[in-house]
Amino acid sequence: MLKTAYKDDAMGKTQVSEWFSRFKNGEMSTDDKPRSGRPSTARTHENVEKIREIIKENRRWTIEEIVELSGVTWSSRKEKTMEALSSISKDEFRQCFEKWNKRLDKCIGVSREYFEGN
Repeated sequence: MLKTAYKDDAMGKTQVSEWFSRFKNGEMSTDDKPRSGRPSTARTHENVEKIREIIKENRRWTIEEIVELSGVTWSSRKEKTMEALSSISKDEFRQCFEKWNKRLDKCIGVSREYFEGN
């Protein structure tokens, strides 16, 4: 129910269970416990916008090409790509899909020979 109302801003079930256990055991701090490893630097507004612009420029890039063009690390590519794809409006996606369908029809019309343009 919280996910429906607050979408990505709501905590997941696992997170809620962890917080419940903490409070039940008397821990009243809301600070995260220290963790080992380097903090994530790939998930930034700048990187999301960079990937979004790359996808808008050419929606036919492969994920590997998007990673290369954006410079975002390999480990974060799926997350960043999904975030960028999620930011594309339904109308933009519909228009892109309609163009793709027209290309497919042309391809089928010329004995499955693919061509660019028009």
